[in-house]
Amino acid sequence: MDDQNVEAPPAPVAARRPIVDQSVLDGMWDFADPGATAARFRAVVDDESAPAPVRAVMATQLARALALLGSVDEAERLLDAVEQGLAESDAELRARVAVERGRIIADGEEPSAAVPALTLGVREAARAGSPFLVLDALHLLALHDHGHEEEWAVEGLDVLDGQRDPRVLRWGIALHHNLGWAKHDQGRSVGALMEFERAVEIADRHGSAEQRQVTRWSVARCLRTLGRTDEALAMQRELAEARPDDAYVLAEIEALTAGAPTIEA
Repeated sequence: MDDQNVEAPPAPVAARRPIVDQSVLDGMWDFADPGATAARFRAVVDDESAPAPVRAVMATQLARALALLGSVDEAERLLDAVEQGLAESDAELRARVAVERGRIIADGEEPSAAVPALTLGVREAARAGSPFLVLDALHLLALHDHGHEEEWAVEGLDVLDGQRDPRVLRWGIALHHNLGWAKHDQGRSVGALMEFERAVEIADRHGSAEQRQVTRWSVARCLRTLGRTDEALAMQRELAEARPDDAYVLAEIEALTAGAPTIEA
């Protein structure tokens, strides 16, 4: 790793009870409607009767929703306000601030500039005993730390080893899927296919319908790269039956049947 990177923690990360259960946060999130999501989180942030740590967690999620809405300056001010009120012992909240700050930076013009914040997030999340947050930070590092994608993904898979929480295990989908694309883009298509197929297996056990669709699309796309076009077309047609309006699937079917340009991932 580069000198700027903080060494990731050894696996496994012993889990501790979070301030707010992830299932509660999942229930408040609707990535298709960040405006409504922001309103839900803001209601808790503004509720003075709610415990301060809970309001702080909700503020980090509000910051993420605001960033999705394009209100990056407001999101950063909110994270700054949360951070200013933290003690050294507030490891989970420090991790959440670092991860969300890194996520915002990664969506900007220089994604690699997010590496220091994300590695800090890994360290603080490990100190907090939060495998979920460790894996959130590691999967972002595997996406944005150019040249070290595979190293960070392997770190994440090491953290997953021995975990039992299905919501934590779901991170295996992103780690294998992103690693598959890293290998695919490096011309290592056989290895990429293995990663995509592993992502499908985990998605079938722990993932959402969207994740099951996306991982299967990637398997089919990789099969096309490998010249296994009949298999690729059969898979894409199955996906089209499930979601007739999926533009990525339709583009692949067009490419496989007429040689037209496809939408690349």
